Amino acid sequence: MKNLKILFLGIAVTFFTACSNQYDDLNRESDLLTGTENIGGYITVGKPSIPYVVGNGATFSYSTSLTAFQSSERIVKVEIYNQFTNTVPATPVKSNKVLMKTLIFPNINQNEVITNAFNYNDLKAGILLSGSALGADTTLKIGDYWTLSYITTTASGKVRQNSISTKVSVATRFAGTYKCLSGMYYRIGVLTYQSADWPLETVIESVNTTTYRVKKYFGPFNNSSTATNGDYYFSVDGAGNITYPALVPGTTIPQEGNLQPFITCQSNPTQMTNVNCGSSNFVTLDNVNGKDKLTMSFGYLASTGPREFYQVMEKIVN
Repeated sequence: MKNLKILFLGIAVTFFTACSNQYDDLNRESDLLTGTENIGGYITVGKPSIPYVVGNGATFSYSTSLTAFQSSERIVKVEIYNQFTNTVPATPVKSNKVLMKTLIFPNINQNEVITNAFNYNDLKAGILLSGSALGADTTLKIGDYWTLSYITTTASGKVRQNSISTKVSVATRFAGTYKCLSGMYYRIGVLTYQSADWPLETVIESVNTTTYRVKKYFGPFNNSSTATNGDYYFSVDGAGNITYPALVPGTTIPQEGNLQPFITCQSNPTQMTNVNCGSSNFVTLDNVNGKDKLTMSFGYLASTGPREFYQVMEKIVN
């Protein structure tokens, strides 16, 4: 009888432990699902980061999707709050937080998807930075951003702050990754390299609202200039013309290529005779697919003569 009691007690303990572990696992799974404490109201956001392109206009539309996982705690609406951060000061300055919009979920499917579309007018509405409203988007600075946060309400009346958010960062139109459609490199007047010699991808970053940094590559070459960290710079004006600053922006350091003086069609026209100077240095906008093109002529002056570059770069759109 004693042995039977011990056996029964062992089975009971094992059963209780298994049930407890299963319960804990379910709770852990739910906690991971919501990112909180098994409270329901779980959503996912299609784009956690969105570039806001200065100059696209106040009504140009950006969007991301919101997906509601509809379980027993059904989401009926999502409130989207907006806050702006100015990163230019040494200590970033945050605006007030405002309700930008409310999305209603019709509760039809288990996974409901609704698109959140917005423009600059939506992003600046009600925002006060140090007591002042935001101006035209041309006054924005590279690095500034909005944070969109999400509060869900379920059918039972539970209101929950979701841990996820969307960062809408100020960028400029021509920042991105590019491929070479047409390329020519002349060494002392001799065509030496063409498009196939260019890298598969060239990265261009925003410096400010009109100036850009080309990372690492000088045409087909891995730029060895130590003064500019291997980068070079160009600017685009409101008419779509490309120019090249004489100095590295924000410094007194002259632009270089391969540790040699940077030359352009304007600064050295007699040494830039092979790279279409009369029909170059402009942008071609693609407002349908976003595959903007940059047609560029530039070079550097070595002791043995000029090195001339011509390239047509197309933005890679994922």
